[in-house]
Amino acid sequence: MNFDILIQTIERTHSHFQHQAAKAVNVLLTFRNWLIGFYIVEFELHGEDRAVYGQKLFDELALRIKKIKGIDRRSLYRFKDFYQQYSHMAQYIIENNVLSNLFENTTLSIVGLASPQLNRNQIPVSKLLLNLSYSHFELLLSIEGNLKRTFYEIACINGTWSVKELKRQINSLYFERSGMSIKPENLNSIINIQAEKICTNDVVKSMYVFEFLGLKAKDAVEENDLETALLDHLQEFMIEMGHGFCLEARQKKILIGEEYFFIDLVFYHRILKCHVLFDLKVENFNHLNIGQLNTYVNFYKAKVMLPDDNPTIGILLVTDKNNALVE
Repeated sequence: MNFDILIQTIERTHSHFQHQAAKAVNVLLTFRNWLIGFYIVEFELHGEDRAVYGQKLFDELALRIKKIKGIDRRSLYRFKDFYQQYSHMAQYIIENNVLSNLFENTTLSIVGLASPQLNRNQIPVSKLLLNLSYSHFELLLSIEGNLKRTFYEIACINGTWSVKELKRQINSLYFERSGMSIKPENLNSIINIQAEKICTNDVVKSMYVFEFLGLKAKDAVEENDLETALLDHLQEFMIEMGHGFCLEARQKKILIGEEYFFIDLVFYHRILKCHVLFDLKVENFNHLNIGQLNTYVNFYKAKVMLPDDNPTIGILLVTDKNNALVE
């Protein structure tokens, strides 16, 4: 062994175990979310006091467990859906004794945990768990129909797609285009050559993983060089902008429909009496950026503004602009 081989061996060893650690965290996160969905369904069916809560069950649950990061009313509905769409995961949980220590010295029971058999269109649970993160499952839940969902599961596993790539292919109707293609294998080859692959950093920096481990979710967001530079010189930046700005949040997490977004910087202006949202892009101005900022402004108008607030202001900061396009 020479010095270069030593370096390569250390790096390869580090990458291997880092990947295994990330995979282990995601498997446990997936199990947790699936089991919470199972508990909810069991309570709705057999809970002694289920009639007391009725339609308010998810609101009451979200209120009582709000100290658990990352679990809100939306999440609870998704966990229930996750359990129902992937009920065959029970087989793996039972066979691998996943719950061996969970219910020791408690009054909880797992009697209701059945073990449905896989049908011929379903992917073995072990392959799903070893190749897909919970973020992948979140996207797959939005797909109607087992055949279509299985198609994307197989494509995602075979292509080692990142979550972004899976979302891109669902939105581009890959399933439908594959069905219309004379030679779908050629389409598959083209897509996988261009596809963004999953990597350990994607898994480690997942918002779900950060919240599961009790870390700050905003740290899971990719660092924005422009944002960092502005925050490093925040005092000078705000003096240039004018008086009255009060920093309210950085990487403000908001939920629009079924999707989370992060607003780079949120200020409240005490003189103008309105929120000021900053969206920062290390790139040239384009219409997609202004569209995203408009979405944030409209969200604040609909969900956040108080009756005596003035309309929210959105400010887009970019590295360069095409004046004609901006106008």
